[in-house]
Amino acid sequence: MTGPLRYLFLIAIICVAALSVTAQTTTVTDDDDLQAWNDIVTTVAVDKKVDLYFPVTFRFGKNISRLNEGRVGAGFVYKPAKAFSLTPFYTFIRYRDSANKFRTENRFTMRFVYKFPVKHFGLSHRSQFEFRFRPTGYMWRYRTSITVEKELPKKFVPGLKLFVTEEPFYESVSGRFSKNRVSFGFNKTINKKLSVDIFYLFQGDNFSHPGSINVIGTAWKIKL
Repeated sequence: MTGPLRYLFLIAIICVAALSVTAQTTTVTDDDDLQAWNDIVTTVAVDKKVDLYFPVTFRFGKNISRLNEGRVGAGFVYKPAKAFSLTPFYTFIRYRDSANKFRTENRFTMRFVYKFPVKHFGLSHRSQFEFRFRPTGYMWRYRTSITVEKELPKKFVPGLKLFVTEEPFYESVSGRFSKNRVSFGFNKTINKKLSVDIFYLFQGDNFSHPGSINVIGTAWKIKL
């Protein structure tokens, strides 16, 4: 195992160990939760402007003691310009409701990403519209986010970027911006086809329960 890759997995092991200790020692109230979110995103290049897009997600909640949600999706990424992309995709979701029963959601999403032409660091904006069909009825929401990222000098760890993201949600059910996510972490490029994000995320929600969520997450990105 190469040096950078060894450091990456060491950091991941430390994060998991810290979470295990926290899960055993922290009392989580009904309006607070500690969760682990795990994504695997596979893209398959069709040509220079189009990639097929296949996301899979598993989310563990209740102090990381049970599976709360599983997702699988399919769509494509269209890149008409270097700085702009749009991604329409469908997601099938099985989630645990407030009565501790699994329900099904069918979600249709349109995502727009623009990367600003700035030097020395990365700056991108994402707009995402979600149309959600649940047993309780139809709803939609709008998610807007700003991400700032900075690549560290190669003399430290080659291919390592730090990032910070803020993402507020407008919910049709509440009729206002009622949820906000703030996250930070790092992205490590392992090779040309594989990279991983490891991050911490805090979610505050004035409408749903639990109202506050602390998340340690991973997102593996595979390019074929």
